[in-house]
Amino acid sequence: MKILQKFIGFLINVIGLFSKKSAARLALYLFTTPRRGRLTEKQYDFLGTSFREELTVNSIPVMTYRWLGKGKTILLAHGWESNAARWQYLIEPLRKLDYNIIALDAPAHGKSGSKRFNAVLYADFIKAVSKKFKPDFIIGHSVGGMASVFSQTNSDYKALKKMILLGTPSEFTDVLNRYYTMMGFSKRTISAINQLAKDRFNEAPESFSTAKYLETLSLEGLIIHDEKDTIIPYQDALSINNSLKNSKLITTTGFGHSLIDDSISNYIYEFLKS
Repeated sequence: MKILQKFIGFLINVIGLFSKKSAARLALYLFTTPRRGRLTEKQYDFLGTSFREELTVNSIPVMTYRWLGKGKTILLAHGWESNAARWQYLIEPLRKLDYNIIALDAPAHGKSGSKRFNAVLYADFIKAVSKKFKPDFIIGHSVGGMASVFSQTNSDYKALKKMILLGTPSEFTDVLNRYYTMMGFSKRTISAINQLAKDRFNEAPESFSTAKYLETLSLEGLIIHDEKDTIIPYQDALSINNSLKNSKLITTTGFGHSLIDDSISNYIYEFLKS
């Protein structure tokens, strides 16, 4: 896989010698197109236990799943190349605790629309779902955590009380730089990608910072991150924790980026009921 990635990166660099824009478009296409994340038959069966409702955001269908309860409302936002079914391990115990649970599929994931994914569009999805279902708490994993934070900016829904961020990246530029290194892009190609990203989102990549966004929020937060996470470095958790005024950081070892374990779930239950 690494050899293939470097080979593709080499080809894009060659294209960039003749057309920087073409190289940047191809590189950004690869970066924003998930290879996995659509539902398997088993996952579909589990999500079939929910009430499903499709919303529309920017003319794109957004699939939501609800498990009704009499308690407070929790919104679950999954990460890259995943879908709402990744939360099964958490949803089933939360149902027993009588929480009202909402989950959604991200852009280009699960049963939601779009062929491309980015955290800004995902944040718009979360804004729309929050406005409709009015969650008290949001739990976001990986880039789902980043998008959850972004969703709080200029949001019509202001009643969110707590946010739990699991393995969440702090800086979008760091995510991009890891992609650049993995692909072996040249400085010429990287410069073209950064410019294209700026043109598409009307802001430079460094503007999209979970840590900076959190400085403006007064939410109560729980950050859980594994110190050996090979996808999102532990340093990101330290930056996020320092930025959110009212937050607690729990450091784990041995659970990797997925952070699926009963001990972690117990931290979540305790935080939700406190």
